[in-house]
Amino acid sequence: MSAADVTARARRTYSEEELGTPILGPSALGNDSRRFWHLTWTLAKTDFKLRFFDNALGYFWSLMRPLMLFGVLYLVFSVALDVGNDVEYFPVALLMGIVLYSFFNEATSQGLRSLLMREPLVRKVEFPRLAVPTASVLSATFSLGLNLIPVVVFALVAGVTPRWTWLLCPFLLVGLVLFAWGLALLLSCLFVRARDIEPIWDVVLQIMLYATPIFYPIELFVYINGGEHPELGRLIMCSPLAVVIQQLRDWFIDPGYLSAAEAIGLAWRLVIPGAIWAGVIVGGFFFFKRVAPRIAEDL
Repeated sequence: MSAADVTARARRTYSEEELGTPILGPSALGNDSRRFWHLTWTLAKTDFKLRFFDNALGYFWSLMRPLMLFGVLYLVFSVALDVGNDVEYFPVALLMGIVLYSFFNEATSQGLRSLLMREPLVRKVEFPRLAVPTASVLSATFSLGLNLIPVVVFALVAGVTPRWTWLLCPFLLVGLVLFAWGLALLLSCLFVRARDIEPIWDVVLQIMLYATPIFYPIELFVYINGGEHPELGRLIMCSPLAVVIQQLRDWFIDPGYLSAAEAIGLAWRLVIPGAIWAGVIVGGFFFFKRVAPRIAEDL
């Protein structure tokens, strides 16, 4: 090795020792969990208030949107097409499905754009990046809580009898919120790098609207012309969203509705939507954690 090579190598070594290890960008969670949760709560509360700040009716619009959609779908499918009239309390089931899908749509769509909408904050301030999409999902959860109030009132007016299984319903709702949260993390990271993710996800949401038993009972696919044809039902019930909606109909509205296990055929087949649910949550978290330090650069 020549003297020039030795000198250049010494200079490189000296520079590395002088500069130290490269500094990574802000992490996903940060070092203080209390700061993370406080920031998440503050962002979610602010987003929720600002959404209705300039509206004369305020939070009333959060209730009206699913109710108006319910009215249209009920007239089309139950009155005009005679779908679900032979199912007990189907209007309640329809309203519940619309409310749950509206939450899923809002949480994932807002989570997808959350990092871009907070671009000035992400670029200039060092804070736990995970708080941004989490706050979007939490804000949508506030709306879900408000929208479930008319569902409960409508169910009681329609004659639904409260049962002990109502105590199990919050666990399903938490599972749905976590599923939407995992998707929001994945979509927000992908959207930063590829803007085409937004129209693609819009198409996926439209497909999920019709591929989920919302404005039709799953019994139509399980029992056709008096014979059992569970293949379509099994395919539909592979979606965690479909599992939550169908199981809530069984637990909250009437035990006459098929449970998720009955709709999918056998209880062990629920492993499929369960694996999708867990994979989205775990995969979304670790993917976001991996790319969090470079989000500001990608924006």
